[in-house]
Amino acid sequence: MGKLGGFIEFHRKLPPRRPVDERVNDYREVYLPFPAEAVREQAARCMDCGIPFCHNGCPLGNLIPEWNDLVYKDDWEAAIARLHATNNFPEFTGRICPAPCEPACVLSINDDPVTIKQVEVSIVDRAWDEGWVQAHPPSHRTGRRVAVVGSGPAGLAAAQQLNRAGHWVTVYEKDDRIGGLLRYGIPDFKLEKWVVDRRLEQMSAEGVIFETNYDIGRDVTAEQLVQRFDAVVLCIGAMHPRDVAVPGRELDGVHFAMEYLPQQNKRVAGDLIPPSRAIHAAGKRVIILGGGDTGADCLGNVHREKCASVHQFEVLPPPPDERAADNPWPTWPVIMRTSTAHEEGGVRDYSIQTTAFSGRDGRVEKLHAIRVESRVVDGRPQFVPVDGSEFTIDCDLVLIAAGFLHPVREGLVADLGVELDPRGNVRTDVAMMSSVPGVFAAGDSRRGASLVVWAIAEGRQAARGVDEYLMGSTRLPESLRSIA
Repeated sequence: MGKLGGFIEFHRKLPPRRPVDERVNDYREVYLPFPAEAVREQAARCMDCGIPFCHNGCPLGNLIPEWNDLVYKDDWEAAIARLHATNNFPEFTGRICPAPCEPACVLSINDDPVTIKQVEVSIVDRAWDEGWVQAHPPSHRTGRRVAVVGSGPAGLAAAQQLNRAGHWVTVYEKDDRIGGLLRYGIPDFKLEKWVVDRRLEQMSAEGVIFETNYDIGRDVTAEQLVQRFDAVVLCIGAMHPRDVAVPGRELDGVHFAMEYLPQQNKRVAGDLIPPSRAIHAAGKRVIILGGGDTGADCLGNVHREKCASVHQFEVLPPPPDERAADNPWPTWPVIMRTSTAHEEGGVRDYSIQTTAFSGRDGRVEKLHAIRVESRVVDGRPQFVPVDGSEFTIDCDLVLIAAGFLHPVREGLVADLGVELDPRGNVRTDVAMMSSVPGVFAAGDSRRGASLVVWAIAEGRQAARGVDEYLMGSTRLPESLRSIA
């Protein structure tokens, strides 16, 4: 695989990023193009390691050594065939996946891992440019009808797989455009929406039907949905956010991240937001509560809106710069990470717990907080306040990016009567079917808030379960990584 000794000859390289003072003035993607020869050199670093642990790191079981070798040999058309064999949307994962395959790379034991993510996105972008990505409508139709509720990565993956199996597939989306979090959660500077649109055009040409502005449970009842279709796949995400239940939470100017991020994406798309609902960061002192990816997405947006200042607070302690002893290869490394948004400015602080918000005339003006220590109390980790560490900071806008708990239960989930697991997600069997026969679930609504790559894997696995349920057997591929 790759070039013999390539991992010794070539060092890990990534494409350059646009200068900060340029990119904060627009919403285009951050990274510059990477020459094909540079990609081939990076693919050449993929060693004949014997047991490719990158497979275990990737929820999709991507055939990473195979398409690395094909890129090194300059056979890009064969590479996209191997890439598409396990991943419907490598242009999404190649841009926004945190690449758990890379720290699982054997090279990362004592060297820099192969740039798997960059090779992936280079393959698929070239495939689009060369015209190798075409619509593949099914050669026959089964006559069975499947509804997919939700058009995020799980829903789109399930829909494409089921459609290619010959079923008539309708995707229902509550928003005005298709894409779910790809459309209204991920900022354009990480994923420009024309990347999503070209894939949707392919799926439409293959026969998938998209219906927008459908709130299933209100516009169409759960009973009607089950009656109209032979199977239903719930891909509604885990959109119930974790709140910060402290005094002053009700003040104007304190918002969930997913109130703010969709508005920004709509503005970039040219939509007008009614002034009564508009959330702006321009000229404001912003505080972001939460140090994860959603918080970083908020951070990049408020930079582009030209906020006056921004602080990002995380209740957890700062992670180490390198793997801890109890976090060995090939597990995901819990280490300090700096996103492109963090490169653009702002203050990051850890071990901060919010205690209250205060303000005047119903609007937030201050955040009250205290520093905490993480300790194990009675066998359970807890955050213990540090005496005398209370502080107050002025703010005009607070964005809560503290994560997501489970799918919204009101409406469709409650009306269907599906069983939930202890965390409040839809419980399924190994075939991804819920307690209600013919109703399946995939993605965040089943496993909780997770990664785009997991959503695609779950969507593919759910499609396999639906196909077998409808036809008695299936030829759709099984995920190479356990979904259970």
